Amino acid sequence: MIHKFKGHSPYLSHIFIALAISLVCNFSYLILLVSSQSDTGNRRLNTNSKRGVISTTVEGVLSLNEDGFGYIITEVGDSIYVDHRRINWLNLAEGDRLVVEAAKRTNFEARHLYMRSVIERNGEEFDYGALYRGSEQWSILLYQFIFYFVLSFILLLVINSKGYEISERGFLLRSTICVLIAFATYFISPVPLMHSGEVIPAYKSHQIVDFVVVLKSCFMLAIVILYSRIRTLIYREQQISLENEKLRSENLTTKYNMLASQINPHFLFNSLSSLSMLVREKDEERALNYIDQLSYTFRYLSQNGANSTFVPLNEEIKFAEAYCYLFKIRYADKITFDFNIEKRYSDYLLPPISLQPLIGNTVKHNTISSKKRLQVRIYTEEGYLIVANEKRPMLEPNPGTGVGLSNLNSRYQLLMEREIEIIDNDKEFVVRLPLLLPNE
Repeated sequence: MIHKFKGHSPYLSHIFIALAISLVCNFSYLILLVSSQSDTGNRRLNTNSKRGVISTTVEGVLSLNEDGFGYIITEVGDSIYVDHRRINWLNLAEGDRLVVEAAKRTNFEARHLYMRSVIERNGEEFDYGALYRGSEQWSILLYQFIFYFVLSFILLLVINSKGYEISERGFLLRSTICVLIAFATYFISPVPLMHSGEVIPAYKSHQIVDFVVVLKSCFMLAIVILYSRIRTLIYREQQISLENEKLRSENLTTKYNMLASQINPHFLFNSLSSLSMLVREKDEERALNYIDQLSYTFRYLSQNGANSTFVPLNEEIKFAEAYCYLFKIRYADKITFDFNIEKRYSDYLLPPISLQPLIGNTVKHNTISSKKRLQVRIYTEEGYLIVANEKRPMLEPNPGTGVGLSNLNSRYQLLMEREIEIIDNDKEFVVRLPLLLPNE
């Protein structure tokens, strides 16, 4: 599942999100444009067409206020209120001489009449059909759409520049950069002037702060940050699921390997041969001890082969001592295992059966003879359990598969998020296993 998620180009998803953000940012303008154009050809004087409305025809000169609304001043000094939306929609300008339909509702107290529709402007019949320069209005919409699309896409690239592998601190830093970019681009954000069919940057607007532009910018930032955060969290959740699946697979592999080692004919044959040798020598004490150690080894492998968590170091060492005893008997003390475990590490944790492949490798890849005794050191140091042996090359080296060390390293990565350390030089082979502090 996670491979499919990562396989899609992130740029494609960024483009779709940027398109959606730009569409929503300009949705209100689009609705206004469509609705206003659909109404322009039908808006005519309908005297007394609404119940509760008293209409009259008046003539006067339009005077605009700094806040956008205006008044039509008649010759007798009366004033007719005109709201800013009608001024914008009808492209009215300061000083226009208008003949309008003015109205006042009978069920409301109003200080002024308000303008319902325009009949004449500057001595000519007002043509609603030719009111809007449609191409220019749609150009304004396209300009704004492209601006917010490009800006949203840039912000998405910035905040997701590190892909999915981003820390909390890194995400916060990139979010801050996006806020600064949005703030800087506010001054060049497009502000449409519907009455003139122009688009000006925000810094040229007569308003100190254009709240519509601020609202669009805040909305864009919120969507970009939320989308990126949710995207990262979904990836992490999928990554955890993948790691859990991988861990289960590794555990199954480990259990299979442990089971295979338990029933491996060579392992059984060698163990029984060593036991038979002790019986023939009538060394009853060593034979009984051998049986105890062999029994303990099989029991530990059986019980902990299915363990996917951790075991205390003292239990793993007890198993290792029993396992090493079998090799000491098999090779007639031509191999020695020196254990030096500090007591303070007894309760430290590590994945179960970590020592078995390391001990097995020392026997598998080195010459063991009376003249070339093999010494294996198992000790603790600076939070590590270390297995080291002097290299005794075999005449016919066993190439091995590397599966044992690879599986062991994978288990440490999944369970502890750490790796084992391997030191391989001409003189010795050393493996350092990190230990986990209890309750960490």
